[in-house]
Amino acid sequence: MARNIFSFRTDRVAQADSVVVIGLGRFGGALALELEAQGTEVLGIDNNEETVQSFNGRLTHVVRADSTKEEVLRQLSVHEFDRAVVGIGTDIEASILTTSRLLTFKRPQIWAKAISEPHAEILGQLGVEHVIRPEHDMGKRVAHLVRGSIMDYVEFEDDFVMIRTRPPAEARDRPLGVLGLRDKYGITIVAVKRPGGIWEHTTAQTVLYDDDQVIVQGRKNRAENFSTLA
Repeated sequence: MARNIFSFRTDRVAQADSVVVIGLGRFGGALALELEAQGTEVLGIDNNEETVQSFNGRLTHVVRADSTKEEVLRQLSVHEFDRAVVGIGTDIEASILTTSRLLTFKRPQIWAKAISEPHAEILGQLGVEHVIRPEHDMGKRVAHLVRGSIMDYVEFEDDFVMIRTRPPAEARDRPLGVLGLRDKYGITIVAVKRPGGIWEHTTAQTVLYDDDQVIVQGRKNRAENFSTLA
C-alpha cells in the first residue's frame, strides 16, 4: 500500500526474501513489478508522490520518502534488508548519496543503476559490486541480435558469453562427440531445442539438424565467430 514516511510501519517488511527498490522510474518500477510477479515482497521507495500513487496496490509496500537521508532509511528498516536496488537515474547526486547511505549499513547486497560511464565509475569506487547500465547493456545485446545470425545473447564477466543460434552445417548430422568443435572453435554447444520441443542438455551422442536451435558458450569472439557460420 502507498504511505508517507510518517504513517509507514516496518513490521515484517524486511524479510529474508524481500527486496527494497529505491527509485520507481522505468527501470526500478519494471524491476519491482517483476519481482512482485515472481512472488518476492517489495518495498518501493520514491520521492515523487505521483509515482508512489501509481504503484499503490501493485507492490507489497510503497512509500514516498527522501532516500538520501540515513535516518529516513532507518525508519523504513532499509538497513535490515538483505537486498537493495537503487534505480534512481535522473538525479545522479541522489543516486550516489542513497548508495552511500546503503553502504554504511553493511548488510544489504546492492544493485545500483548507472546512466553514464562516469556514474558507473563513481558507484564502483564507492564499493558497489553490481553496477547496472540498462541502456548500455541492452544496446550491446540488441547490436548482436541485429547482425542476424544470433537469436539471443547473454554476456558475462571475463569476456564469456552464451549465444542462442542455429547450428552451422559442419555441426549438423553427426554426433557432437566426433566433431571436435571445442578444439577447432573454442566453443561448446551445451543445449538444443527441437522444433516444438523444449530445451535439453546436449551429450556427445547428440545429433543436430538445420531446424534446431542451440546454446553456444565460450569466449566472446570465438562464440560470435562460430555463430556467423550459421
